[in-house]
Amino acid sequence: MTALIAVVVALVILVLIGLAMSVRIVRQYEKGVVFRFGRITGARDPGLRLIIPFADVMHHISLRIVTMPIQSQGIITRDNVSVDVSAVAYFRVVDAIKSVIAIENVSSAINQIAQTTLRRVVGWHTLDETLSETDRINLDIRQILDVTTTEWGVDVTLVELKDIQLPDTMKRAMAKQAEAEREKRAKIISAQGEALAASALGDASDTMMAHPLALQLRNLQSLVEIAVDKNSTVVFPAPLMSTIGELGSFLAREATAAAAPAPQPPPDTPFLAKPVHLPTPDPVHVPAPNGAETGTP
Repeated sequence: MTALIAVVVALVILVLIGLAMSVRIVRQYEKGVVFRFGRITGARDPGLRLIIPFADVMHHISLRIVTMPIQSQGIITRDNVSVDVSAVAYFRVVDAIKSVIAIENVSSAINQIAQTTLRRVVGWHTLDETLSETDRINLDIRQILDVTTTEWGVDVTLVELKDIQLPDTMKRAMAKQAEAEREKRAKIISAQGEALAASALGDASDTMMAHPLALQLRNLQSLVEIAVDKNSTVVFPAPLMSTIGELGSFLAREATAAAAPAPQPPPDTPFLAKPVHLPTPDPVHVPAPNGAETGTP
């Protein structure tokens, strides 16, 4: 009886051990790939799964998106500029069986091919294209990786250039170029503003010439703006346009008067001469030869 109980207990223990060895749990983000005596039998969906102990082997394959940084690569662009470019790639397994059978280490393989693809694609472009057309470069790298990784059951969802390091000399040259470009834009905008301002001032002057009261209203508005600051001195501007007009009229009258001939007297007017009174000379005394004095009348 004791031997029978021992056998039953041993059988129960063996059954429990067998169940423990045959039970597998596949998580929601995984798929289980089962090999039976080295041959693949299929993939197992998430949940509680049973396998044959010592005969079956299950590999758990994660289906989540994996973030893989691509280390900085020294690359020479098409215009012979040396740059260091780093990127990041995102991929996920879409076929668990292919990812186990077709390649040994998916992450390592994608990392290596991503580095070579990054170096090749960036080398096709110039420096300006690399800096300004990153979206197109990202798309080109992703398309090239997809062609290779599809056979591995992997889908590359996204590739992004993370950092682009330029030589110091190139940074200084680009800074000078950007500064010159900004100065050019500033001068163009300033010239356009001057042209618009001149056109507006011309229209305003025409309006003021047609309506003289507009200039007076503008002067009053200027006085109001000056009075806002509570100044102790108030300047009353003279009507400049009317002053210039009056000055021009005065100069025209003066020029006309200067050009006109002097008035001549009438021909029948007699010439009247005034009498001239000459002074009477004083008497002069001349001595006579014999000593007598004689006087001249």
